[in-house]
Amino acid sequence: MNTIAVLDYGMGNLRSVCKALEHVAPKARVRLTSEADDLVRADRVVFPGQGAIGACVTALDSGGLRAALYQVMQTKPFLGICLGLQALYEFSEEGGGTRGLGVLSGQVPRFPSERMRDPGTGRALKIPHMGWNRVRQVSAHRLWQGIPQDERFYFVHSYYADSTVREQVAGVTEYGIRFTSAAAHDNIFAVQFHPEKSQHAGLKLLENFAGWDGGA
Repeated sequence: MNTIAVLDYGMGNLRSVCKALEHVAPKARVRLTSEADDLVRADRVVFPGQGAIGACVTALDSGGLRAALYQVMQTKPFLGICLGLQALYEFSEEGGGTRGLGVLSGQVPRFPSERMRDPGTGRALKIPHMGWNRVRQVSAHRLWQGIPQDERFYFVHSYYADSTVREQVAGVTEYGIRFTSAAAHDNIFAVQFHPEKSQHAGLKLLENFAGWDGGA
């Protein structure tokens, strides 16, 4: 049986991710876990979460999960969601500066308040970026199959991914500035938005992941 491990490191409402995966992949075994061995044994791994990056990295290290994640990301289909995207980069400005896992190239700065203006009206944009926004697909990745170009997804974040390797960018979004809203590298795919909260398009992405064997 296909096993999908959802990483539980104590941050975020992870039950909604599990329920969405169970809905789109009824024949799979979805396991919410904080155990490194479960991640290594699973067929696919999801790294979701909300909150502060510093607490996230501390939780991974204190739970002995970092090494397991590195192993999984080299060998299995891997999906990062929200904080699970940001943690993959080299460095985040949050909390005075936190080193990430360094799997993706780039940094995670805070939205610059002085530049956060609606291009049409000039009005100030709120931080955090919260609500529905469009994602422009910039790669033909298999996880985009069946999802229209410029589809809307649900976001909640104050920091954003600034990728430095163009080939790792799978989707971009405009909110005052353009930022990486989806990234891909080998068997890793990660998104800033919440697919489990994004209705049909989000469920389609999770369905694609449940059947994905890795690779673009």
